[in-house]
Amino acid sequence: MHPSERPRRLRRDGLRELVSETDLAASDLVAPVFVDATTEERVPIESMPGHERVPLDDAVERVEEVLATGVEAVILFGIPESKDERGTRAWAEDGVIQRATRAITDATDATVITDVCLCEYTEHGHCGVLEPGARPDADGEDPAGHEEATLTVDNDVTLDLLEKIATSHADAGADVIAPSGMIDGMVGAIREALDAAGHDAVPIMSYAAKYESAFYGPFRDAADGAPSFGDRRHYQMDPANAEEAEREVRLDVEQGADVLMVKPALPYLDVVRRVDDSFDRPVAAYNVSGEYAMLHAAAEQGWLDLDDVAMESLLSIKRAGADLIVTYFAEDVARRL
Repeated sequence: MHPSERPRRLRRDGLRELVSETDLAASDLVAPVFVDATTEERVPIESMPGHERVPLDDAVERVEEVLATGVEAVILFGIPESKDERGTRAWAEDGVIQRATRAITDATDATVITDVCLCEYTEHGHCGVLEPGARPDADGEDPAGHEEATLTVDNDVTLDLLEKIATSHADAGADVIAPSGMIDGMVGAIREALDAAGHDAVPIMSYAAKYESAFYGPFRDAADGAPSFGDRRHYQMDPANAEEAEREVRLDVEQGADVLMVKPALPYLDVVRRVDDSFDRPVAAYNVSGEYAMLHAAAEQGWLDLDDVAMESLLSIKRAGADLIVTYFAEDVARRL
């Protein structure tokens, strides 16, 4: 007996495109841009083929390269000229992101999103002010008696600094503020600070469910933001938890988040779906550096076709419920689209 249902009928060229359920467009993508105040020339990022740190003088040119592919939005990460215990260059008026943002917004029509965190600006590489006694001693021993120093960030003191950073970015012309430190109360504190400074129209794209993931390695090389001791598991989420993500996201919604970010993307597509189903906010997903690097590595071995797996990866993230995707594949995929 022959089948009465034949799904293959709709898979022919011409029909296949008409019934496609998920569309991916260049306007769905956000391209990360690394601006480095310590260099006068572009520096390739070895663990992220095709990407570079660019000097401040090249920031506008770099963003124009992104815009030429059809991608309309960038997210800026800065490498400052100096670091200290509290990350004071993060909110300096002449800081790397502040200067880059002013130049880019003056010269282009790009949508400029700025990452708000302290890990790239502190000597210790953690996402906030250290708790007393958190730093190891000169012999590398944890003064609290643990094998590693992991309880590191003073949450509420850090909130005051995040307010300063966010306000300085908005003053420089940022279109969207994106706090990424997973500091409790960060969205509410930043929203209050932005409103008080007259930036009530500037939206917040919160890294609402950010996991303590092994997929961040290449980014930490790119942004010079790896912790010098301990890890971030006491303020980033446990990869085992999905229900906790809903709690984290709900708190950010209650505090005024406009866009909700899940990071990483591919290992957490179930979380992207849960967030999209549960909250009436746009959902962002960060297709992180490790996801990008592993596909490049497999393609270099001839095991995968890079263009095809990049496209399929982004389609899967969109299909899971993401409205926008931060990805290092943005320019390559946009050219294909």
